[in-house]
Amino acid sequence: MDKTAYFNDLMARTEELFYHELSDCVAWKTEFIGVDFIQSKDIRGGSPAEIIESCIREITAAGLIKGASYSIGGQEILLYLRIQECIHVPKEVKLLQGGIEPYNCPIVNMILDQLIEKLNFETTYLAELEVDPETNECMLKCAIFETADKIGNVCDWSDECRLIDEQDQWKTVKC
Repeated sequence: MDKTAYFNDLMARTEELFYHELSDCVAWKTEFIGVDFIQSKDIRGGSPAEIIESCIREITAAGLIKGASYSIGGQEILLYLRIQECIHVPKEVKLLQGGIEPYNCPIVNMILDQLIEKLNFETTYLAELEVDPETNECMLKCAIFETADKIGNVCDWSDECRLIDEQDQWKTVKC
C-alpha cells in the first residue's frame, strides 16, 4: 500500500467536503493543516527571509518537497513561492479532477504560521494556488501583513509577479 497516496486521498476528500460545506466557514480553518509539523522544529530568524528560508530547509529535509524559491514584493505584502516536487501535488490533482480549485497548501500553511508565531505578523493568507501536474510544481501567492497598517495596501500583483519573473528576483533556498 502506498501510504502517501492514501493520506493524500484522505486530505483531498476532506478538502472536497470542506469546499461544499454550507456555511463557508470551515474552509478557512484549513490554514492550520500542517502547522504541527513546523511548530515541532526549531525555526529561527529575525526577518521574513530568515524565517521563510528556515522553514523551507526543514520542509525539504523532511522530504515533503524537493526545493523552493520565493520572492517578496508588492509593498512587502506579496509572498510569491515556487514549490518543486511537493508530496501533496497528487491531492491537488485529485481536487482538480473533481472540479474543485485547490485552496489549501499545508506547505505554505507552515511558512505563514511561522511568520505569525516568530515575527508576530498581524495576519497572512494564501491568495492563489496554481498547480502544474506536468512539472509537479506549485506557484503560490500569499498576502503577508506584518502590521495592521499594511492591511488594505493594494498593488497589481500580476505586474509584481511579472517583474519578479522578468528580473529573476527569485531566492532559491539551498538545502
